[in-house]
Amino acid sequence: MSILDLHAYLKLINIDLYLARGNFAALYSQVRCYPVCGTAESPDTVEKVCAAVDMACIWYWKEVLCLQRSAASACLLKRHGVVAQMMIGAQQMPFKAHAWVEVDGRVVNDKPYMREMYAVLDQC
Repeated sequence: MSILDLHAYLKLINIDLYLARGNFAALYSQVRCYPVCGTAESPDTVEKVCAAVDMACIWYWKEVLCLQRSAASACLLKRHGVVAQMMIGAQQMPFKAHAWVEVDGRVVNDKPYMREMYAVLDQC
């Protein structure tokens, strides 16, 4: 397990605490206001961060849902100098909501066709 994997795991715990308290507003604010630190360290920063979050999700003690995974990914990407946005979308029939992360309009932590499946309700 790398240090990045550990940071991803700790970020999942941090976000899980917001969700356990039912404090979506605070979680939303944290993701929206998380500062972008400097510039990306390398061209593969996005892939490394997303892979670390995926690894942390595998080792997490309970199921990680899309909101928690996407919030962690967005914050860690910003921490590593990548301008990332967590997208929140929904579809009407059957009703489903989903969260994913985009960088420069490209989905980075999910299937590339998320915008075709879900109408974007908000981004942060």
